[in-house]
Amino acid sequence: MCLKGFSLFRSISICSGHLGLPTLFTWFITLKPHRIPMGKAGSLLEITRPVNSVMLGFAIIVGAAVTGGARILDEPLPLLYAFITGWALTGASMAVNDYYDREIDAVNEPGRPIPSGRVTPGEALTLTGVLSLVGLAASYMVSYSALAVACFSWVVMMAYSAWGKRTGFPGNLMVSTCIALPFVYGGVLTGSLTVSLYFSLMAFLSNTGREVAKGIVDVEGDRSAGVRTVAVSRGAGAASKVAAAFFAAAVASSAVPVYLGLVSLWYVPFVAVTDLGLVHGAVSLVRDPSRENSRRVKNRVLYLMLVGLVGFAAGSLL
Repeated sequence: MCLKGFSLFRSISICSGHLGLPTLFTWFITLKPHRIPMGKAGSLLEITRPVNSVMLGFAIIVGAAVTGGARILDEPLPLLYAFITGWALTGASMAVNDYYDREIDAVNEPGRPIPSGRVTPGEALTLTGVLSLVGLAASYMVSYSALAVACFSWVVMMAYSAWGKRTGFPGNLMVSTCIALPFVYGGVLTGSLTVSLYFSLMAFLSNTGREVAKGIVDVEGDRSAGVRTVAVSRGAGAASKVAAAFFAAAVASSAVPVYLGLVSLWYVPFVAVTDLGLVHGAVSLVRDPSRENSRRVKNRVLYLMLVGLVGFAAGSLL
């Protein structure tokens, strides 16, 4: 339901029509922020990181599928509200994060909407408020328990943007908590919270590795802003090893659902792709902890997490 990192994801569309799935997937993985239409509406859309926002909404549905199986499709309206919750709160978190990061982004990412002048700081805050209200209202339509999870996520994302980011590694853990919460939300939706925690753990570990790697990419702006990331405080080499350790832990944890019989064999091929990609990324990062390679790795991990989500869904529904 929140944050950056996860700046988690290029979005997913499962649909048909004149465009086949392979064509859609090709379009999807090549989507770049600068290809979003650039008028004011396009710039406001860009600041919400639509890929991340859709992914987190989808993650809630996957969390519900993991715990409830195909029977969740019997009641589509709560699923729609749950998706809107994830989409809207993630968009809000991205917008407010860019508001607080506008000086850092002027150094690290000058093409983003606020430092480039395409969106004003006031517009970003207004968008944050609107999306926050939409997300919390949607969670209220699901249940009081869902609203509680959504409120907790909202508090964490605001705390991260306001001051948590500057704490470095603790801030990374705050982001990953928000990335893991959609699975918890899905478990609340179906009343099977315990099972959802295994998938939350995988999301938490892989995203923490990605956040630490992202710190290598952002090291110049973070250092100037006093953000104490692992890369700033210990150097790129140490950060690459920490990120690799979290990637390895995520790979190890991916075997747990199979061992416990929580998923079908359809889970295996998708998650195998994710695991191999994480291992490759870990090795690559340790060998070459440069800013350029770290950017490549953290971007690839985004797609790998998407593939893993598809695997969670396939293993639960098929």
